[in-house]
Amino acid sequence: MSQNASVGAGNSARAKPRYDVAIIGAGFAGLSAALQLARARRTICVIDGGEPRNRFATTSHGFLGHDGKTPSEIRTTAIDQLCRYDTVDFRETMVTKAAACKVPDAPDRLFDITLADGSLIETHRIILATGVRDTLPDIPGLTERWGKTVLHCPYCHGYEVRDTEIGVIATMPQSSHQAMLLPDWGPTTYFTQSGPTPDQDTLMTLRDSGITIETSPIVEILGTAPAIAGVKLADGRILAIRALFVGPTVSMPNPIAEMLGCQFETGPQGPFIEVDASKETNVPGVFAAGDAAAAGHNATLASAAGVMAGVAVHQSLVFK
Repeated sequence: MSQNASVGAGNSARAKPRYDVAIIGAGFAGLSAALQLARARRTICVIDGGEPRNRFATTSHGFLGHDGKTPSEIRTTAIDQLCRYDTVDFRETMVTKAAACKVPDAPDRLFDITLADGSLIETHRIILATGVRDTLPDIPGLTERWGKTVLHCPYCHGYEVRDTEIGVIATMPQSSHQAMLLPDWGPTTYFTQSGPTPDQDTLMTLRDSGITIETSPIVEILGTAPAIAGVKLADGRILAIRALFVGPTVSMPNPIAEMLGCQFETGPQGPFIEVDASKETNVPGVFAAGDAAAAGHNATLASAAGVMAGVAVHQSLVFK
């Protein structure tokens, strides 16, 4: 089906087209969920504002069959394949409002969704696959290198910075764990920044792994972005670091989950939507998958969670 088309029997007589499922977000999780439902011949509306979380990354790694491709290439191919199914409506816009509703001719629960252009749709199920928004430490030079030489996941990007001087900026207690992984890729320095120095057991483990502990905070990233020529410390020293790993603080990119009444859990980097084993939230009929609904973030894990959500949603429509 062509993008922005309406679907569903009788839609021409309705002001609001009605779908089996609305999927909010077209990243790895949302598109993976959509593909399961499209192949199950369900009417689905995929809504996406075109700002995926991984848009800052030059390449994507560790995703089987797509290693080394750009995230946009993977996403464009997936959307092209998805839109070949005639029950798919893909809308390039934002959701501004979502709420449960009840209509006389629909015994199953329904939701109203308002789009940025003012149009409305109805849906029996919702999958929230919005991803998260990253907030980095306030260090000059960090943001413009995000996704290139300032990184988050060693498994996604460690190989590309192998055998170079690697730094880890502490932003949470789990940062020391991240640092312990990185010597397999290159010589590692752990910057405690303004936070507390790790306890003695952790310090011993870090040092036994060959990691240098640096208590003077990084105050500036040096060089012409996206490259890193070094880092300047508060005490004036300059260290020859070539790549930095940091755990950003994450938040929801929009208030849709809160509007629907979803509950949240608190992860090491920020809140994420609470889901059960089938990826359903505490709100019946609302499911969530991907980075928005997990403490750990990875493209493969997001895609797998999307598959699980798509299958669970289909079964919830069958076994009402």
